[in-house]
Amino acid sequence: MTNHIKIANYPFFFRVPIFLLILLSIWLPLAAPIYLLVKDSNLATILTMGLLFTEFLFLIRVWGKKVYGESQVLKSYGLINTRQNGLEFSIGLAIGTLLTFSLFVVQGLLGFVSWQNSDNLPRIIAEGLLSALGVGFFEELVFRGWLLDELQRDYNDRISLWANSLLFALSHFIKPVAVMLRTWPQFPGLLLLALILVWGKRSRQNRLGLSIGFHAGLVWGYYIINVGELVRYSDSVPDWITGVNGNPLAGAIGLLFLGTLAFAMRKSAGS
Repeated sequence: MTNHIKIANYPFFFRVPIFLLILLSIWLPLAAPIYLLVKDSNLATILTMGLLFTEFLFLIRVWGKKVYGESQVLKSYGLINTRQNGLEFSIGLAIGTLLTFSLFVVQGLLGFVSWQNSDNLPRIIAEGLLSALGVGFFEELVFRGWLLDELQRDYNDRISLWANSLLFALSHFIKPVAVMLRTWPQFPGLLLLALILVWGKRSRQNRLGLSIGFHAGLVWGYYIINVGELVRYSDSVPDWITGVNGNPLAGAIGLLFLGTLAFAMRKSAGS
């Protein structure tokens, strides 16, 4: 990064591609052999994504120091090792998990789903927590940490909020066209979720704990219910009410829950 001082003055749509190109140039030479040599596709994905995140953590520190002159860039992203941030993470985890289960409880009371027993529930709960923590930490550090910071260097809070939320939602559709068309009803829910996560961060003086916890809680709750096969849909109403393709965030009830939380979080953030 010999021209790192100049990079800091580049507009957002130049800086971010430069960062991503550097990241990919480091990651691809190591990831390609893994995909070629590891026959288990799930294991290959876990290894390559773990490698990508490790390299991302390394690069953002170099980026922050060389481009912006910040020696503790993770703190500027909101990743602060304090008791308060840890408490907010726990609160977010509880809210996200309870919201997910409450959504299905309401559907059960309305007769849209029925609850059933599940084998190996303790194992599913533990696996789900590990997976949820990984997803919540990674996606929040990337989107509400690094990307939001880059946006806020060029744009006001409102533009940064909506640009971050749109990019988050759109990033979940980097898939084959057929899959994109099948899953497009998830877009409004993902957009609402992203808005909640940005407002959640801003409501806590830009600490990331609440957002990471809430994101992880949603993933954890859904993992337990979905992988544990705890509910069965009655098919008494269209899936646009309960959730297209079994995704509760792609249904009217899920959007109602998220919309209510979004309103409260926006008020908390003072937006």
